[in-house]
Amino acid sequence: MPTCTMPTTILQHEPPEARIAAADWQAAEDALGRDGYAVLPALLTSAQCRELARSYTDEARFRSRIVMERYAFGRGEYKYFGYPLPDAVQGLRQSLYPRLAPIANRWHAAMRIEERFPATHDEFRDICHAAGQRRPTPLLLRYQVNDYCCLHQDLYGDHVFPFQVIFLLDEPGRDFEGGELLLAESNPKQPGRADVVPLRQGDAVVLAVNHKPVRSGRGYYRAHLRHGVSRLRKGERHTLGIIFHDAK
Repeated sequence: MPTCTMPTTILQHEPPEARIAAADWQAAEDALGRDGYAVLPALLTSAQCRELARSYTDEARFRSRIVMERYAFGRGEYKYFGYPLPDAVQGLRQSLYPRLAPIANRWHAAMRIEERFPATHDEFRDICHAAGQRRPTPLLLRYQVNDYCCLHQDLYGDHVFPFQVIFLLDEPGRDFEGGELLLAESNPKQPGRADVVPLRQGDAVVLAVNHKPVRSGRGYYRAHLRHGVSRLRKGERHTLGIIFHDAK
């Protein structure tokens, strides 16, 4: 499993921003390039996870609710946060983005994609808003028994940040069974493959949103990726999704 470790001096009571700063981002970049995802363990404490999961019932925090079955997305539901984002969600978005933006720029250069990303999320958000992508995209998802999510990509406009981050807010084997995070890669030069991404409560996984660069004898080409969630067999599963580009 591509997991990025942190020094043991980072304690559970320290804020997520400290754990983000302490993560091994070179190892994360290596895992993203190899596998299309990288696990960052224990970025949130169990108390922080519970608080975020409980906020699902606070309708004032959200701009919309999506019932997946209505749109053939799967079964279950999720809610998009509205602006202003909750402090915890805004803090994660602001802290993760500058760690990922340099990797995103290197990926775009390798894949010969013109767009480059600025150093701060505020600058990138302004670019999105100027292009009409003004609706916030961080979201909370809730899965109950027999719920699942079809393989998909989270693309919301012309400006797409190459990575998103998913936090698991409940504990597998205790709070739920099933509901594994799935990642499928479609490679034009190799057979397709799929991964089950193992996560514990509080772990984060960085995913490639759309495609990743793959080295060949003539440079790089693009392999496409999609992600989804397998059927939940028992309990309830909440996740927090941090998407960095806003939606039209």
